[in-house]
Amino acid sequence: MANKLRLGIPKGSLQDATIALFKRAGWNIYADGRSYFPSIDDSEIECMLIRAQEMARYVDHGVLDAGLTGIDWVVESGLDVTSVTTLTYAKQSRRKVRWVLAVPEGSGFEKAEDLEGKIIATELVEVSKRYFAAKGVNVKVEFSWGATEVKPPTLADAIVEVTETGSSLKANHLKIIDTVLESETHLIAGKATLADPWKRTKLDQIALMLRGAIDAQSQVGLMLNVKREDLEAVLAVLPALNSPTVSQLSDSEWVAVNTIVEERVARDVIPRLKAAKATGIVEYPLNKVVL
Repeated sequence: MANKLRLGIPKGSLQDATIALFKRAGWNIYADGRSYFPSIDDSEIECMLIRAQEMARYVDHGVLDAGLTGIDWVVESGLDVTSVTTLTYAKQSRRKVRWVLAVPEGSGFEKAEDLEGKIIATELVEVSKRYFAAKGVNVKVEFSWGATEVKPPTLADAIVEVTETGSSLKANHLKIIDTVLESETHLIAGKATLADPWKRTKLDQIALMLRGAIDAQSQVGLMLNVKREDLEAVLAVLPALNSPTVSQLSDSEWVAVNTIVEERVARDVIPRLKAAKATGIVEYPLNKVVL
């Protein structure tokens, strides 16, 4: 029987972002909306859509060899699975998400200690219990099946909810008074998977390419030409990932320079390169950056 890696893809809010990440990494996953077994253009991988909240359980039980899920749900589960790599992406952004303690505006609650004896609604029950226990605050933590933001003040006094931007909390007249946990997506695997040489090699390959696609998202390539006499001034401008590549052109007085910079600084760097007498400056997107 051919070797197969059973890989869990998070169903729900992370699904589209995960499939897009795999595409940038070189794999095409096709999910038709009805099947829980999307196809992938790699005969060595078998995909299954699983809720992120349940991923650690199925990886721990060996139903899946590996899967992608938030580290928040791994911590919540308390299960002993291994993080192969960290992949910082979410539904709307490339930032970590936060589980925050939020209370109604005008409630008078300013810190966790003010909630003594109150009701807290959340999906992240065990983590929330440990958070309040560590502060010595006695509260009743209730599991929320969704629409958690609308529960205060009628159904709960406060909530512990996940947020990327905080906009949904603000729209429901809630204010954040503390961060309970920061989370990001991880590629996780079980002990049996990591002990299998073929599966470990395949998983490391996937991790490398996913990590490369993540790292490339915030960076761009720059290439330019410059006279050799002006090269030092141009190199002084470049905040390079590594030393820029400098290549001799057919005209011995000129060289080509290639490098990688953070996309957010390119808008400042390019005018400075032009001022340093660089010509033919080209900015181009990157699919992967493998360090």
